[in-house]
Amino acid sequence: MKRRNFLTQTTLASVGLSVLPAIVNANETQELKKIRIAFVGVGERGIGHVELCTYREDVEIIAIADPDLERIAATQKLLKEKGRAEAKVYSNGNFDYENLLKIEKLDAVIISTPWRWHTPQAVSAMKAGVYTAVEVPACVTLNECWELVKTHEQTGTHLMFLENVCYRRDTIAVLNLIRQGILGEMVYAHCGYQHDLRGIKFNNGNNPANSVVEFGEKASSEAKWRTLEAVNRNGELYPTHGVGPVAKWFNVNTGNRFKYLTSTATKARGLHNYVVEKGGANHPNANVNFKLGDVITTVIQCENGENIVIMHDTNLPRPYSLGFRAQGTKGLWEDEGSRIFIEGTSPAHKWEEWKKYQLQYDHPVWKKFEKDAENAGHGGMDFFVIRAFLECVKAKIAPPIDVYDAAAWSAISELSERSIMEDGKPQEFPDFTKGKWKTNKPKFGLDDKY
Repeated sequence: MKRRNFLTQTTLASVGLSVLPAIVNANETQELKKIRIAFVGVGERGIGHVELCTYREDVEIIAIADPDLERIAATQKLLKEKGRAEAKVYSNGNFDYENLLKIEKLDAVIISTPWRWHTPQAVSAMKAGVYTAVEVPACVTLNECWELVKTHEQTGTHLMFLENVCYRRDTIAVLNLIRQGILGEMVYAHCGYQHDLRGIKFNNGNNPANSVVEFGEKASSEAKWRTLEAVNRNGELYPTHGVGPVAKWFNVNTGNRFKYLTSTATKARGLHNYVVEKGGANHPNANVNFKLGDVITTVIQCENGENIVIMHDTNLPRPYSLGFRAQGTKGLWEDEGSRIFIEGTSPAHKWEEWKKYQLQYDHPVWKKFEKDAENAGHGGMDFFVIRAFLECVKAKIAPPIDVYDAAAWSAISELSERSIMEDGKPQEFPDFTKGKWKTNKPKFGLDDKY
């Protein structure tokens, strides 16, 4: 990353935040000069967030919490390489983050831990009065979704949901295009998480002699916990990379809402076949009954009449794709093939390349910070989501992807599981906003700030 540009641009971007009355709390107008931040979870995802924060002189990295001493050491090494002081360490078991929140004086915390820890850790952080960022998915169950919302409302502490794909260059350009009416009235969207994760769900742990198809306690990294979700659950387990941008296209929680969904699952063959292929038919894991269907199809009906199809496909061999499609009364855009058709503008019944439209409708935030995001993770998306979080912490304002988004998008998982168990029966979404979706105004991607 280009540190000088990063620091100059982000400092300039902080000027004039008071011109956003829709998301400013009138009682919290004094901007922070320096953010005291901690990180709960410093695995591959968490350490990436740490690195992004090292490029900002307005961020002081106070503490890190993780029971894995190897990850602690890697993070301290990174801090040293970036010319930062070592962070205070909380590594005494899985719950030492609670001590971190009690002892340290913090402005913000970023949570990047296994899924099952997201809600309890975010709840603890909000109760401690610390502006919270949590990785995806924010919740596993509907009860957790409600717990996040209720904690925010009871404490007044903000939570930002770190759905980085909302900042993907093409999806936020499409948001810009939609808001300008180029696709007409929105009708339909397609999205998903289509990613061969077999090599992530299995490994040989820290023992080279082990088979490469271990998971759980014998494995390392995500295979220690993520594969267990596929053993025990059958549903749309990871919806937010796809549905997040679509929710912003369709103004979900700001004039629209998810109404109900239906889900179906194929048979489960992919993970079993992978174990047999890599570890042999006699490997103990060849007897594991993986519950997760290889392809999960979920259809969401929105209050304003739009439909959204979400695909979850992580157990079979395939190239990576989020499968985006945005369709309105005047045309449609698809990321696969990077193509667009606009009635009256495109040649009749023929696709156009997206490239020239990307240039024309490139979002202001990308135009402003493109150079600074060049070396950030996931094609630059990570830069933008962390930058938005930090700027909101400094300004003490509500985030552009908030706790209600976190709840509504994460709720898809349990509702999908219920629908599949009930042979595709529709499942109604809770209204986490308690009716405020009718009057809430959009706040994501309105300009070059958030």
